[in-house]
Amino acid sequence: MPIWIYEIHPFFCALLMIVSVEAISLSGLLLTRRFLLPKLKYRDGVNEAVSGTVQAIGVFYGITVGLIAVGVWSTNTHAADLVSNEATSIATLYRDVSGYPSPLREQLRSDLNGYTVFIIDKSWPAQRIGKMPVGGAALMDDFQGKLYAFEPTNQSQSALHQQTLQAYNNLLQFRSLRIDAVSSGLSSTMWAVIWVGAIISIGVAYLYRIDDAKIHAILVALMGGFLAMVLFMIIINDKPFYGNGSISPAPYQLILDRLMNVKN
Repeated sequence: MPIWIYEIHPFFCALLMIVSVEAISLSGLLLTRRFLLPKLKYRDGVNEAVSGTVQAIGVFYGITVGLIAVGVWSTNTHAADLVSNEATSIATLYRDVSGYPSPLREQLRSDLNGYTVFIIDKSWPAQRIGKMPVGGAALMDDFQGKLYAFEPTNQSQSALHQQTLQAYNNLLQFRSLRIDAVSSGLSSTMWAVIWVGAIISIGVAYLYRIDDAKIHAILVALMGGFLAMVLFMIIINDKPFYGNGSISPAPYQLILDRLMNVKN
């Protein structure tokens, strides 16, 4: 999906989806009733045949879209968990390095503070437009160089250092998973299946033999409105880090405010 879709407020995005799908659906119905249906020879039982086809397509398409919707919702939930896990890893690492001797302790804590601020001020605005800012890796490399250069002088420091290295590796893992999740999403093939399936599902309903055009329009409008809401849900959850409805960096801000910026 184009990035500008995610830059719209979710309410207006949903409204745009409904209006667009309804307009296309009803326009297609108008053209079909005007140019195609008069050329078809209807007999008794045709509506039953059309109804059976609509139900069959609806069932298979509903299952397909339902599975996709569950998948993107799971992706959104997983992305939120990654954010919480990375923020927690930063907090854990910050507490661990607080046990290091000065001045290394202050240097490592300052680096973690700078990395957290970088995520909030640089990474999140860039992620919302589908990009990743340059600089995060350099901050982590600088922190890693200082951490790896430390040589424990006693058993207590050795145990603390091993624990800190494990916490740092956990942070790297969650950071990598978050970066990968920014660019993840449904493939173009899956989107083609979704949109073509929606067109077929609504298009079959055009073939009903209904003399009253208003009733026919209401039927198609209800189908189009329901499909629009399902498609909106898939779109908004497919890219959890994109746009106005994206995941919030609140967990990082919480760590920054309640742990790093607290004056003892």
